Amino acid sequence: MDAAADTPNLWPTRDLHEAIRRRAEEIYARNGSIPGRDLDNWAQAEQEVLRELAESPTRKAIVVKVDDAQYIGEYNPDACDGYIPGEFGAGAAVPVRFRGDKMLVLRPNGTVLETTIVRKTVRRSDKDSHRGIPPAQLS
Repeated sequence: MDAAADTPNLWPTRDLHEAIRRRAEEIYARNGSIPGRDLDNWAQAEQEVLRELAESPTRKAIVVKVDDAQYIGEYNPDACDGYIPGEFGAGAAVPVRFRGDKMLVLRPNGTVLETTIVRKTVRRSDKDSHRGIPPAQLS
């Protein structure tokens, strides 16, 4: 398994642009689809989306590879018992268990880092059904 990665809740530029675009369309429709207000709708959408982004907490995640699957698990920094990003070296083998949408990673100090799986990527379809849990590598 590969573990690591701080993932701040800052959207990549393309995703941010798309979020603002969608919000501007919502504002346009909500306000009666009045033409000629594109810049006003965009400005309002940008303000709303950026405010929401600033108010949301920073997200932290760990990336773990098991066989041909890669899991991204977010964790709460306030409830991680002192976990520090980089505690696992890239490519290090770590014990991991899965329980529903939870990924439980055994830390070197013997405590468990509980994460919520937010993304799973499988590289080969023939491994989709494999649920064996060999030591994972941290990314």
